[in-house]
Amino acid sequence: MGQPTYDFDEKTVIVTGGSSGIGRETALRFADAGATVLIGDVRAEPKDVDETTPTHELIDAAGGTAEYVKTDVTDPDAIESLVTAAREYGGVDVMVNNAGLHIETPLRELTPEAFDRIHAVNVRGVFFGCQAAANDMIDRGQGGVIVNTASISSSLAQFGQVQYDSTKGAIRMVTRGAALELAEHDIRVAGVAPGQIATEFLDGWTEEATTGAQENAFLKPIPMGRAGHPEDVAGAYLFLASDDASYITGELLHVDGGWQIC
Repeated sequence: MGQPTYDFDEKTVIVTGGSSGIGRETALRFADAGATVLIGDVRAEPKDVDETTPTHELIDAAGGTAEYVKTDVTDPDAIESLVTAAREYGGVDVMVNNAGLHIETPLRELTPEAFDRIHAVNVRGVFFGCQAAANDMIDRGQGGVIVNTASISSSLAQFGQVQYDSTKGAIRMVTRGAALELAEHDIRVAGVAPGQIATEFLDGWTEEATTGAQENAFLKPIPMGRAGHPEDVAGAYLFLASDDASYITGELLHVDGGWQIC
């Protein structure tokens, strides 16, 4: 069986952090489904050294419609500018708040600067992404969908990652609280909680994740015995944004090879 077929014709989708990794694959999948896609990222080029073509250029080359807007999600004004750019295509129908930062530092060694940085990207970026998208959707009166990137770390503590885990736990509650407030405006808010996904995001773990044996400490918590890949995760965003999920809001969809059931 192939990938599920979704129809996002005449829909405008924003993907923050869409230049690399999960965000890149998600943006490409939305474009394949007919959406106009805006990539909000601090850089147009992907971080993966094996990939060189910016996401929006790949979409354009395939006959789709896409635009890159340089966006630092720690700056609410930059997020607002991204949403303003979407209005040129009719406004935001789907907002994917995917941009994120990962650092691994023991509790006793974490500096205030590092703490503030990761919370600014992961929490502040998602919160103000929700706010800007919701305001646009409410102004247009047509509803919409917001999908936030959380993590298995939303509910699972990992050694040396208290600062990262705390941001993802916050995203879980931002998702639930926003879903509660925005339901009356026909806006659904949900989240995707990836597990160990082999991308450049994991700071060099990619090779270990994709070649290691089941005994490998990286893979041991995963019942399916392998790390995920961006293409394993991207479909979750399309599902949650689609009419197939029209009665789902406030939920996190775990895409983790079964890690959360252990």
